[in-house]
Amino acid sequence: MVSFFLFIFSLPNTLNFKNNSLSLQNSSESWLLLIHIPITMIFTAENVLLVGAVIWFVSILLSKTGYRFGVPVLLVFLLVGMLLGVDGIGIQFDNYKYAQIIGMVALSIILFSGGMDTKFKDIKPILGPGVVLSTLGVLLTTFFTGLFIYGISHAFSHVIQIPLTFALLLAATMSSTDSASVFNILRSQKMGLRNKLQPMLEFESGSNDPMAYMLTIVMIQIIQGGETANVEVWRIILNFVVQFGFGLLFGFGLGKLCAWIINKIDLQNKSLYPMLMIGFIFFIFAFTDRFNGNGYLAVYVAGIVMGNTKLAETKSISSFLDGIVWFVQIVMFLVLGLLVNPYEMFKIALPALIVGIFVIVIGRPLAVWLCLLPFKGIGKKAKIFISWVGLRGAAPIIFATYPVVEGIEGGEFIFNVVFFITLTSLIIQGTTIPKVANMLGLSTEKDDGPENFGVDIPEELNTILQQQVVKDEAYLKDYPLPEGTLVMIVERKGKYIVPNGKLFLKKNDKLLLISARNDETEESRETFSFLDRISKTRSKNN
Repeated sequence: MVSFFLFIFSLPNTLNFKNNSLSLQNSSESWLLLIHIPITMIFTAENVLLVGAVIWFVSILLSKTGYRFGVPVLLVFLLVGMLLGVDGIGIQFDNYKYAQIIGMVALSIILFSGGMDTKFKDIKPILGPGVVLSTLGVLLTTFFTGLFIYGISHAFSHVIQIPLTFALLLAATMSSTDSASVFNILRSQKMGLRNKLQPMLEFESGSNDPMAYMLTIVMIQIIQGGETANVEVWRIILNFVVQFGFGLLFGFGLGKLCAWIINKIDLQNKSLYPMLMIGFIFFIFAFTDRFNGNGYLAVYVAGIVMGNTKLAETKSISSFLDGIVWFVQIVMFLVLGLLVNPYEMFKIALPALIVGIFVIVIGRPLAVWLCLLPFKGIGKKAKIFISWVGLRGAAPIIFATYPVVEGIEGGEFIFNVVFFITLTSLIIQGTTIPKVANMLGLSTEKDDGPENFGVDIPEELNTILQQQVVKDEAYLKDYPLPEGTLVMIVERKGKYIVPNGKLFLKKNDKLLLISARNDETEESRETFSFLDRISKTRSKNN
């Protein structure tokens, strides 16, 4: 929400004005304006809101199309932003500082929400490889990619020659992954992943941004120090320890404190709980950063802590966070798209493409295989898929604004290269995820969850909801259910039925089941899964 208003207020400083009119650039380079229709409108708040609403609506419609064809939503919004930019419709936006602030706000909310959705029981089995991938994996990817960029530049020194520190900075900005885009694709295709790959990739994507951010900041500091700077390894290591240590400490402590406040404050207006949560997110980030801790790590850890704690008004908080995450993502992607000059990207297309292919084919896979060597339970197919899922997303583009804002010579070159590589990654990897998962035999059918019924059960009732599809027709009273499980609702061809024992269940009916959460819960689930497998086997045989 804050990011949206920052963007709106930045418009008067970034768009072309003449005689109190807002003019969209109509040059020969604006390839969308081939029909040369003049677009001039008086600058008012109403006109800004009108243009913003139209852009918003078009972006959402295009994202729906992207879902249908397996295109990452991030790619759609970035392209929309580019189409609206200086070489498209002609909106001029070149304020990297505003973009950085918007990105910081958005990433804080996104990481916190990702932490809230992470459950201890899901990440416990994969915690070791997940932590190694999000730390050492990012470091190795940066090292391999940086050396490659340095070597290529010296091989073609007659064209361009890049110092090692600059090459490592470029590599550091794009070392984090955006697996969230992967799961948007998988959900749109109703696919799941075997071998606990989904929680591992979600944990890696949520926790590797802090490492990439730290590497970016460290490399900027080294470059700003100049050739005569005394780069002491122990100081760099100490900085990493402080950043990670305070990030973990403040994230855990403040997460516990905020959870306690939410449960004790007893607000009369329940709608204020989500607002309170947003305030906590910004406070945790800023407070941690104030003490030189990693704010991104802190909000992610705090999200995990609060997501695994019983909170007052959990449902309303979660629903609000889902909505606000989409809000800040759309704003962030559109702004980042506006920031790019496609004409300038053509100049760096070839070297950026070479680097991007190296990261996809060699850099990321090599780092993944080295990191996962100690973990024997992860097979070759899983390693191949993890390597392929290393999509670049919004975080690398945001981190690429830091060199520009800090005045690093060649900062805009870094931004353009990272943006191009991100587009390459999203197009090549993002559109092939389902195919690769199927080829490797790692995909599974993913049934719709109980949330499709629109039923909310208070956590205080200590119950769980399950969904099952009827395979064999029978009366409800004769249908095999685990002990202690009741049928709440039956969905049949989009209509909902309140069940009783005399109801005749038809094939493909969906049952919403409720059962008590106790020691027998897992046994009940296993029993029902067994019965469901038997039913599926019978159907195939018939």
